[in-house]
Amino acid sequence: MAQEAAPAATRPLRVGVTGIGIMGSNHARVLSQLPGAELVAIADPDQAQAEKVASFLGCKAVDDHRALLELGLDAVVVAAPTHLHHPIALDVIGAGCSVLVEKPVASTAEEGQEIVAAAAAKGVTLMVGHVERFNPAVRAIKDAIQGEDLLSIAITRVGPFPPRMSNVGVVIDLAVHDIDLIRWFTGEDIHEVQPQTSAAIAAREDIALLQFRTASGVLAHINTNWLTPFKARTVHVATRKKYVIGDLLTRQVTEHFDYRPDGSYSTRHLPVAYAEPLRSELENFLAAIASGRSPEVTGEQGVASLQIAIACLGERPEESGLGAKRRFVG
Repeated sequence: MAQEAAPAATRPLRVGVTGIGIMGSNHARVLSQLPGAELVAIADPDQAQAEKVASFLGCKAVDDHRALLELGLDAVVVAAPTHLHHPIALDVIGAGCSVLVEKPVASTAEEGQEIVAAAAAKGVTLMVGHVERFNPAVRAIKDAIQGEDLLSIAITRVGPFPPRMSNVGVVIDLAVHDIDLIRWFTGEDIHEVQPQTSAAIAAREDIALLQFRTASGVLAHINTNWLTPFKARTVHVATRKKYVIGDLLTRQVTEHFDYRPDGSYSTRHLPVAYAEPLRSELENFLAAIASGRSPEVTGEQGVASLQIAIACLGERPEESGLGAKRRFVG
């Protein structure tokens, strides 16, 4: 249960991390460096891994999230496998702790909605870890298209198969990032989905070509796979007045504008801030807890993106929780 020795706003927030794989280890590393946080402990059933990370970061290692909750925490980061998000998040919320749940928020929309409802009832902060929102290149793209009449968005997110992955395919692991970005860039919900997926070499889909249409008619496309021998992360946004290209790995953003009848145009490279996305995300989470304001990626937003991703895997709208009002083509 949350410690009550002093108001949270006047002391570092006592935080724990459960699930110490690659992502959880990075969360723990960043939290150990933030002045607004005290990394109290980390939890993982692989005690050797937990002890190794804990000794490096100077915190305690325990074997599960229940042991974390006995340490008087203010918040917990849930970076366990997706199928464990729902039970762990409900336990954390029940203990009165705020929680950041790695994307996707849960395995199903119904489970995600239960997490959202529990956090609201308990009055704790719930954030979903869509870290790409905090990529400085993504921020630069968002700024460049602010107030523009958007026409289309094309996102490529490809790379080799990750050995860590076993329980989900590319749509839930990768495309859900870009579904969130499409909704964030446009400020609209997605009304039509036209998905094409294939399991070429893996048990679950490892190729996905997804097309969308938003409420106002913006067209969007996601190309994602685990077959490309190198990583690529690019975003192309077309508006009536400009064309913006962003490389999310090199963090270079270019804007093409001032089109002329002869086919020529002007080009400029946009400034991109330097920041570690995960650090910015965790700072936003801590600030939301301290201030009582909503975090940048709310539970409701995380569930909405999960619903669209589930619809891309072939479920009917009512099964994904989207409701009959939205029309899905495919």
